[in-house]
Amino acid sequence: MAASTRSVQSALRKAMAPSLVVVLGATGTGKSKLAIEIGKRLQGEIISADSMQVYQGLDIITNKVTAEELAQCRHHMISFVDPLVSSYTVVDFRNKALALIDDMHSRKKLPIIVGGTNYYIESLLWKVLLDTGETEDSEDGGDGPSDRKLELQKLGAAELHTQLAEVDPDMAAMLHPNDKRKIARSLQIHQETGIPHSRWLEEQRGQEGGGGLGGPLRFPDPCIFWLHADMEALDKRLDSRVDEMLSAGLIKELRDFHIRFNQQKIQDDSQSYQHGIFQSIGFKEFHDYLTAPESSPQQEKNALRDKGIEAVKIATKRYARKQNKWVRNRFLQRPGENVPAVYGLDVTDVSRWGESVLNPALQILDSLR
Repeated sequence: MAASTRSVQSALRKAMAPSLVVVLGATGTGKSKLAIEIGKRLQGEIISADSMQVYQGLDIITNKVTAEELAQCRHHMISFVDPLVSSYTVVDFRNKALALIDDMHSRKKLPIIVGGTNYYIESLLWKVLLDTGETEDSEDGGDGPSDRKLELQKLGAAELHTQLAEVDPDMAAMLHPNDKRKIARSLQIHQETGIPHSRWLEEQRGQEGGGGLGGPLRFPDPCIFWLHADMEALDKRLDSRVDEMLSAGLIKELRDFHIRFNQQKIQDDSQSYQHGIFQSIGFKEFHDYLTAPESSPQQEKNALRDKGIEAVKIATKRYARKQNKWVRNRFLQRPGENVPAVYGLDVTDVSRWGESVLNPALQILDSLR
């Protein structure tokens, strides 16, 4: 980092602490709503940390902010990657987002990170952070990384070890050839980031202030809000949100996208729900409906449609639980110097959103300035 940039950031921390706000929470908890309200009041700009929203298209199923919301506060990192690109990684995200944060600091704007892709957020909070696999796997909107790991674990230990030796010989030498779980994890890390697992570990050990979660904090004073809710209430909200997506044209969006980008892949037998935007919750679940022959009886099509709807609701609720588990594992159960404080905000009762969410968040931010 250039000296001039460091001096700007140093001055900002004195005049406008915190230098970074992060809004965490399960899907459906209103993260974007809070981020926009903070941004409007505190000269902030929003960086989306959602691995599916980086892709162009599928605005409904990936729950992108609306044009009206975009007009209220400047947003970044949404709809800028071609949907057929499958090689966009967390490293690509991190590099672009960090440049944006530096730019915001130079313009005296408050960066607000909001999104549900855990490993995207981790890449900004910690230097050289590495999920070792001992706790919750990284997840995205379509459970993609877990799917990749499951696919790897279907292979034999010898084949896995051979693959690892090709891309990361140092790590292969450290692991027992029969330890399928750890070998698969190392291969998964390389696939997701493009960086060998052994290099992550080496860089992490060399970072002053590193710990069990990875390297030291990238920003010394982040303000992190965790929006949480009673799960029974959230489940009902998530079911209702899927119904609202259907009313907004979800089926047509999926069908049109399938025809444009996915139909030929299926015909060529090259389709995969483990890469790029096709990991998004919705594609896998509606696969049978989207690929049903035109000649299928309407009753059969309706049954496949209903099956897809129910599968999306189940997957969404499961994903919300994994997101909450990640917050508990990453922040609440591992106190330490490189674990920032998290402020919990209860969003169970949406009728009290102002008094139970927005006002406390603004008061906390005011106390940190």
